[in-house]
Formats: sequence, C-alpha cells, structure tokens
Amino acid sequence: MQDPIFLAHRGGKLRTAATVPLDSREDLSIAYTPGVARVCEAIADDAALARDYTWRSNLVAVVTDGTAVLGLGDIGPAASLPVMEGKAALFRQFAGVDAVPICLDTTDPDAIVAAVTAIAPSFGGINLEDIAAPRCFEVESRLKAALDIPVFHDDQHGTAVVVLAALRGALRLQGRETGDVTAAVVGAGAAGVAITEILRFAGVGDIIVCDSTGIIHPGRERLSPVKEELAKATNRFGRTGGVAEALDGTDVLIGVSGGLVPESALAGMADDAIVFALANPRPEVDPAVAAKHAAIVATGRSDFPNQINNVLAFPGIFRGALDADAKDITEDMKLAAAEAIADCVGDDLAADHIVPSALDPRVAPAVAAAVKAAA
Repeated sequence: MQDPIFLAHRGGKLRTAATVPLDSREDLSIAYTPGVARVCEAIADDAALARDYTWRSNLVAVVTDGTAVLGLGDIGPAASLPVMEGKAALFRQFAGVDAVPICLDTTDPDAIVAAVTAIAPSFGGINLEDIAAPRCFEVESRLKAALDIPVFHDDQHGTAVVVLAALRGALRLQGRETGDVTAAVVGAGAAGVAITEILRFAGVGDIIVCDSTGIIHPGRERLSPVKEELAKATNRFGRTGGVAEALDGTDVLIGVSGGLVPESALAGMADDAIVFALANPRPEVDPAVAAKHAAIVATGRSDFPNQINNVLAFPGIFRGALDADAKDITEDMKLAAAEAIADCVGDDLAADHIVPSALDPRVAPAVAAAVKAAA
C-alpha cells in the first residue's frame, strides 16, 4: 500500500484555471491578442485599473526563504514548497483568495527585499512565511515601507491574532478582562515578539518575556535591538531569573519556544491559570500535566481541544484587506480579526472550546468583514 500522504502530494496541491472561455477564435481574440492589448494600454495609462482588470486584486504571494519551516527549522526553499502550496490552498479554500508560493533561494535580507519588491506589481498582498528571526523583522519592516500593498508575516501576526482571540475567549469564560491579568510569553522569536506586541495593544496588565537565557529585562547583557525594545516595553516590575520566576503568580502562560516548561514552574502560577503551549509537534508542557495546574489549556495541535491555528486568521485577514483595497494591515485590523474569531464561539464557549474549529466556515467571512470595517 502506498503512503496516502505522499499520494496526496504527488504533482503538488495547486493548479491554475482560466476564468474565461477559450473555445473559439473569438474567445482567443478577446482573452488574448488582439483584445488584450486594449486592456494593457488602459492600465499603462492608469495603473489603478490593474485592480479591476487583472487577478491582482485577489492574489497573494506566499513568500519564504525556507529557514523556519513548521518545527523542521532551516530545510531550504525546495523542501519548504509543500508547506507553501498548502498555505495557498488554505487561502483559496477558506477565503476565496488566490495565492502563489514563492520560495527564494537566498537568506540575505537585501536579496529577499529586492526580489519581493520586484515581483510586487503582480500581487495584491504579500504573506511572508517561515522566515527565521531576527531576519524576519527586518524583511517585513523594509517591505512594508517599500510597498503600497499589505505585507504580513503570518508566523508573527497570524499567531498573535489567534492567541489574542483564544485569550479573549478564556477570559470571557472566567469573567475577567485583559487588564486584569499578567502573562508570561516563553519564546522571543517571531511569534513571541508579535504576541507580546498585540497583548500590549489589547491592554494586558503586564507581560514578562523569556528567551533561552531567561527573563528579558533592562540591563541584561547582549540583548538584540528587538529584545532591547521588549525590555523597555514589558516586565514593569523588573523581574529577573528564568521561567519559574516569570510564572510565579502569573495568570497566563503562552509558550512559543519549543523548549520545555517544568511542571514545578506551572505549580507557581496564579489560581485559574491559563496555559497556551503552542510548540509543534511537542508542546512546551504536556496538556495533561498542564491541566493539573491550569483551568484552561490550549495547544497548536489538532488532536487536543482548543487548537490555536493560524488558519483561523490569515485567510479572512487578507480577504478583508483585499476587499478594502488596504495598503497595510494595522493593529486595529488585527484586533478586529481577533474579536471576530472569538465571537464565532458564541454560546458554545467552554473550557475546552475557547476558539472555533479551524474548519468552521463562519470564521473567515466574519474576520474578513471585521477587517474590512476596521480598514
């Protein structure tokens, strides 16, 4: 018997399809030459017409350098292509957005920015994917400055949006507000930085960020520029030490590190604690162990309750941004997306159901509408 996974991937998971008939000479003269020349000339006179008369207004580039793919790490551009194809398929399935995988054979930020800038006229948005930190921060920042279309690093912001949605659901269930709680973010890579940013924007009471060395705080030696900014903006009571000190009396743990969090550290958390252990495939703490010390537990896996999955966010976010002809994806748009995801749970809110299913067909349209309104 052949492996069903390899069978499903044989020949790839994508194809293009014509949207106009090509059955007669008249069809060809309209879709291609000579008719197409009229459209080309019109766009040459007014570039904005490309939105209406090409597929650009519904097309996203899914761009990677293959350096931080899933939990596999730096596997290179060719090996990353199945993931990028899958991402493009999810865009189409959940939000009707067309997407093209672009796997770049370079890890140089200058080369990545140059390549994406050069192909940008073909696209209505850029979804950066699986680019390792800290390079991902520079690449995204430079592309956002250079382009007049949305640029969105999903590993950062898609994860952050769904984390905030899950946290809103958990806190609603407990009758608490974001300003009532403190959170420890374990992991200061792409996802950890973006999660910290959105939690601050949403008004979480205080946030302590840990990297592999320990708690990030002012005065700690050898901090990168990104971590220096984290040190200034978080940990207002100046905690030092490691994960155990970060979790002492803390309400929320968000793990995005891939490292392990010991049970003894969980035992020091506040009552009614919330644990999001999001590393894949092995969460930072086993959900069964986490449940001994936390009232609500979520992971990034589909075989446990409360899966925090980026597919809840990115299709609807891009759908809404494209429909609004947005030039950027702002913090307000991300907050609107998180609230829309949380609202989809409705009366089904429970300790094992704080976010909707990744397959819930209501989510992407709700997120799109909320993002478009915020834009």
